[in-house]
Amino acid sequence: MVEELVVAGAGLLTAGVVYAAAAARVVKQYERGVVFRLGKLRADVRGPGLTMIVPGVDKLRKVNMQIVTMPVPGQEGITRDNVTVRVDAVVYFKVTAPAEAIVRVEDYRFAVSQMAQTSLRSIIGKSELDDLLSDREKLNQGLELMIDSPAVEWGVTIDRVEIKDVSLPETMKRSMARQAEADRERRARVINADAELQASKKLAEAAQEMADTPAALQLRLLQTVVAVAAEKNSTLVLPFPVELLRFLERAAPPAPPEPPRERPS
Repeated sequence: MVEELVVAGAGLLTAGVVYAAAAARVVKQYERGVVFRLGKLRADVRGPGLTMIVPGVDKLRKVNMQIVTMPVPGQEGITRDNVTVRVDAVVYFKVTAPAEAIVRVEDYRFAVSQMAQTSLRSIIGKSELDDLLSDREKLNQGLELMIDSPAVEWGVTIDRVEIKDVSLPETMKRSMARQAEADRERRARVINADAELQASKKLAEAAQEMADTPAALQLRLLQTVVAVAAEKNSTLVLPFPVELLRFLERAAPPAPPEPPRERPS
């Protein structure tokens, strides 16, 4: 009798251990467990740690709650100003409602990926090339809104969308390079012309001052001679005042008139 009780107790203990091993599940800290009992969703979502289910009756699905980084393959499209470009992006999203992510969509990762590709092509068609190159922050916000609207129903929240790269045709790159070079050359010419204008105004003011004070012109002439003589050369340049030439021209007697020529008879 005692042996039968011992055997029965051992059998019950073994069955209990087997049942506990079959019923025990471990949910990690970054996961949540969704339980289906005979195919029907249970309302309680299992948190991290050790949890028990009914073997053969319950089925536990684990859902990752971490932020997922998903690259969006490069999409080719034509912008609003008829330029063919290729744009790739990256999407950051996470699951906020584990039960909705399992029940409402078959594969939420694949669904988010397809929605991101479709939205990226739509953004390319609605934007101009300058917006894709310089105003990416606004495009990122619009792309995030387009993906997040249907993803909310799947229990998924879009954390961030970033456009990584915009690939242009080689002909467009060369055209943009020529445009940038022409713009820089235009600005350089404008700056040089403005500098010439300012210099001419200053020279005109200096000439007016020297005209009022003849001694200033003579001092300037002597400074020029000193600057030329400072160089190590054997040639000395002596400027000749133009006023002296004008004085000699006025002081010279007028030439006598030529005698009239006799006409042949």
